[in-house]
Amino acid sequence: MAEKNTAAQARAALDGGEGILRLAPTWVPRSFLMPGGRLKLSREDLYALGTHRGGIDERWFASTTPAANEGAPPDEGLSYVVHDGGRFTLADAIAAHGTEMIGQKLWDTYKRWPVYSKFFDNLGPIPHHMHQSQEQAQKLGLEGKPESYYFPPQLNWTGNNFPYTFFGLEPGTSKDELRGCLERWNQGDNGILDLSKAYRLKPGTGWLVPPDVLHAPGSLVTYEPQWGSDVFGMYQSMVEGRRVPWELLVKDVPEQYHHDLDYLVEQLDWEKNVDPEFKAHNYLEPIVRRGGASEGYVDKWVVYGRVDGKQLFSACELTIQPGRSATLKDPGAYGLIVVQGSGTIGKLSVDSPNFIRFGEVTQDEVFVTAKRAGEGVTFHNTGSEPFVSLRYFGPDAHPDLPQVGDHRKAPKG
Repeated sequence: MAEKNTAAQARAALDGGEGILRLAPTWVPRSFLMPGGRLKLSREDLYALGTHRGGIDERWFASTTPAANEGAPPDEGLSYVVHDGGRFTLADAIAAHGTEMIGQKLWDTYKRWPVYSKFFDNLGPIPHHMHQSQEQAQKLGLEGKPESYYFPPQLNWTGNNFPYTFFGLEPGTSKDELRGCLERWNQGDNGILDLSKAYRLKPGTGWLVPPDVLHAPGSLVTYEPQWGSDVFGMYQSMVEGRRVPWELLVKDVPEQYHHDLDYLVEQLDWEKNVDPEFKAHNYLEPIVRRGGASEGYVDKWVVYGRVDGKQLFSACELTIQPGRSATLKDPGAYGLIVVQGSGTIGKLSVDSPNFIRFGEVTQDEVFVTAKRAGEGVTFHNTGSEPFVSLRYFGPDAHPDLPQVGDHRKAPKG
């Protein structure tokens, strides 16, 4: 009965929004990090789930992936559709109307929306860590996690404490040197950052991050399209003077390898970590996809490229000038968040709020079904400032997706 009721609710929401669903904010805490306070969530609500759960430093978008947090309720990380006073998970809506929601190919292949995106917002840096590959994660019945970054200018009005990200390891680093860092775990700072290199982060740019590559994200607000998984392993024993428990290193490692230092070293993709051309192979700058000043809008690729030859996710930034409109057709479903201004998306009114209380339903996030995306969606700016949104797509959505490095030969827009 409950499944039938959810299917009926989803049908009503799909019909009412003409294939565009309004989503409530999905807040996620992290007990081992310090929130940066730039997600527009009221400061008095940063610890709304209790200090034992940690501060809320993430907001997840169009997510059907649960957050892998200790002590979390089963729906933490899941997005909820809101319609006509009711609410139900996006995952349930997709389960009920899969082909219409995400397209025949994705439904046949995955039977779910296999990606998600988030903002993460921290006061300081995150520990140097990696995300397991599909082969490694499936040993525990989990999914691997490639990911990507884009630093939206609208949320990065301040860089906070450390707007630099360490990536990989210095060329020439040996596996024995990394093993030594793990051996020193309980002696304070294990010195792993001495083996790495930091890059200064710039709003309006991004990175593609393959699995099994170490990275210690800096303190810019980051838009992060990624595979639908929450696996990770922390390789840094202390960050900003705070202890990182060994349990966070081996959270997604088979139990028999929890103290096998050789296994933990070999988890890393060594070639990618010590790549002397790491930036050339992973750095992203926006590329104009369509539109221009004379048309009153511009749509840019901000996340693109392939991970190990596979197109897993991508994202665009759409800017509509005041009083102008654009009708866009896309070859796949997408999750969307408004980051500046106000307008309409199809028949739904949307705007980017300045202040959000925990539990409040905003009007800045939607999910556009594959069917509606293919038919075309009209975006109209109803305000006096640019109307800017970010939207991300699932795997194999675009036959014309640029490659990493293509920004160097693309015209600036």
